[in-house]
Amino acid sequence: QLQLVESGGGLVQSGGSLRLSCVGHGVTLDYYAITWFRQAPGKEREGVSCISSKGGTRNYVDSVKGRFTISRDNAKNMVTLQMNSLKPEDTATYYCAAEVRSFDCVMNSKSFEVWGQGTLVTVSS
Repeated sequence: QLQLVESGGGLVQSGGSLRLSCVGHGVTLDYYAITWFRQAPGKEREGVSCISSKGGTRNYVDSVKGRFTISRDNAKNMVTLQMNSLKPEDTATYYCAAEVRSFDCVMNSKSFEVWGQGTLVTVSS
């Protein structure tokens, strides 16, 4: 069965960059839309970005538009979230989640089948 593993989190100064990776194991990601979520201490989990199964559709929450870029390389079974111009309010644990969808992706879907373990991003002032 599918497992997802996130990596790439760490400590970075405001204005810096990080690249997060979500790698699938056991099953190809070719049929899965992937969404990145984040949860900060004391705050509700929110969808950050999603990408359709073939990469043709990408969505972003307003707060990260122009700063974050989601992409995928199905040959590597991997989805990447490039985060630039990071702000302290981006501090959170970031998770990727998978959902079988043919053509689109849905922010904050309630039907995700698999979740990763999360990777912590800390942005200092």
